[in-house]
Amino acid sequence: MQQVPAVRRRKLGAELRRQRDLAGLTSGEAARRAGWHQSKVSRIETGRSAARPEDVTVLLDIYGVRDRELRDLLATLAGEGTQRGWWHDFRDVLPPEYRDFISLETGASRARTMENSVVPGLLQTPAYARALTRSVLPQLAEREIDALVDVRVARQAVLEHDSPLELHALLDEAVLRRKVGGEPVMGAQIQHLAEAATMPQIRLQVLPFTAGGHIGVTGSFVIFSFPFIADLDVVVLDHLTSTLYVDRKEDIRAYSAAFDRLRAHALSCDESLAFISGINKGA
Repeated sequence: MQQVPAVRRRKLGAELRRQRDLAGLTSGEAARRAGWHQSKVSRIETGRSAARPEDVTVLLDIYGVRDRELRDLLATLAGEGTQRGWWHDFRDVLPPEYRDFISLETGASRARTMENSVVPGLLQTPAYARALTRSVLPQLAEREIDALVDVRVARQAVLEHDSPLELHALLDEAVLRRKVGGEPVMGAQIQHLAEAATMPQIRLQVLPFTAGGHIGVTGSFVIFSFPFIADLDVVVLDHLTSTLYVDRKEDIRAYSAAFDRLRAHALSCDESLAFISGINKGA
């Protein structure tokens, strides 16, 4: 398990090495064209040194990479995209690990999430997000709560892009039964989930209590997948005081297999939609 900067460095370095190989260049040749020492290219490719966005631009120019989306993704892995992320406007209230999480979410093409306690952030209504934030962070001033709710809502734009994030969410029944914010807030949240479940970019499945014990009850997790780059998946685990990022191949395979097992035990998408809709009808 690593913090996200280490994950980024390793993933970025591997992809830059792949692009160099595709260009038919040695690390020494790439370094000479960039005006660098060969060791700088090696340190970047092995993840021992952080690459600045401008370093990535230089290397991609040398390797003849013209695809704008790929260039933006690699620049994001280096720390910043070609444009500053919207979340930087909230840097006074967002800890660095949350900003890193948002940057990964923004760059991802697919997210698989298992939630056993609360509605995933991308599917929360503002009222639910506000009630949850107040409960979890009671020490915050109202202004800070407003800002965090604004961030939660702004994150949901990834589901509305021309090429939206594909979201596959598995929800334990407890998520639907826990009345965050009281009956009116939760009723509106359930209705929002039912509407979201009909969107083509969203797959929503419920793990009912009748499914018994399952691996998901040990903790929620998110698996991010990214376009263009093979083997770039990252698992995110949230804890009370920290966020951990898992990127070892064997760990990714384990979490992916766990997600597939949970998906197989969950209600189908159609059954889940009927289940969610039934909650508001008192079923």
